[in-house]
Amino acid sequence: MACRQSGQAGLINDSMQASPDMSHPASDIDPSIQCSRCEATCCRLTVYVMVDDPTPDYLIDQDEHGMDVMRRLDDGWCTALDRETMRCTIYPLRPQVCRDFDMGGADCRQVRANDRNLAIAVL
Repeated sequence: MACRQSGQAGLINDSMQASPDMSHPASDIDPSIQCSRCEATCCRLTVYVMVDDPTPDYLIDQDEHGMDVMRRLDDGWCTALDRETMRCTIYPLRPQVCRDFDMGGADCRQVRANDRNLAIAVL
């Protein structure tokens, strides 16, 4: 794998832009949202892997711009996601951007809302 990019990590989908400040105040967290009751919506986003992330190289692809990203399977979910439990199989080694993506935070709520709106539009 080519060397990983250094700089600000980001999770991006077509309706989001990377935030330069990935920290969220605790008051911004919705405690009713729990990963154990989610459909791993965030695991379908493009996850950029930074040079200092401990993520195993076999889980990394390069995007069309040569940036290192978490590999995704044909179903669109991150290759590190266990499809039975919908939990990360490399949790201690996940990219920093995944660590910074607060469960129940503003970005999480936005991604979940976008996913629901897409599902409604398909119906």
